[in-house]
Amino acid sequence: MKTNIGISKDHLQEVSEKLNVLLADETLLYIKTRGYHWNVEGIEFAILHEFYEEQYTALEKIIDAVAERVRKIGHYSVASMEEYVKMSNLVEQEMTSDPKKQLTNLLEDHETISRELREMIPAVEDEYDDVGTADFLTGLLQDHEEMAWMIRAHLK
Repeated sequence: MKTNIGISKDHLQEVSEKLNVLLADETLLYIKTRGYHWNVEGIEFAILHEFYEEQYTALEKIIDAVAERVRKIGHYSVASMEEYVKMSNLVEQEMTSDPKKQLTNLLEDHETISRELREMIPAVEDEYDDVGTADFLTGLLQDHEEMAWMIRAHLK
């Protein structure tokens, strides 16, 4: 059934494409965070093991929310690793067990997503007339800014 929420078909298509790129970014960041949770070593193991679990749990909720937002506007969410890797703005690094390198990699990814969201929000609202998605993305921006802040605090 066609989505009739006051936004043109073309604009909904454009927004869904942007959301699917975000979904790819969020999924790769989730996988990386989960991998670091499994593979962290060193004196801060217990603290970081728990910290990474908090972060990937938050990312899991974000992933679900982004995928559901795509569905709410009448499109399908990408759902394969091949598509995620191809679409993502994030760079996959070699797996490392070094806590400082892990944290630095995660910080870079959260900051990349934050920058992407900052560009996406005005486009979605002003160019595509989708204030609902813009509001949703603003909340995600705040989530990523907080997660980045927490990571920075570990790197001090």
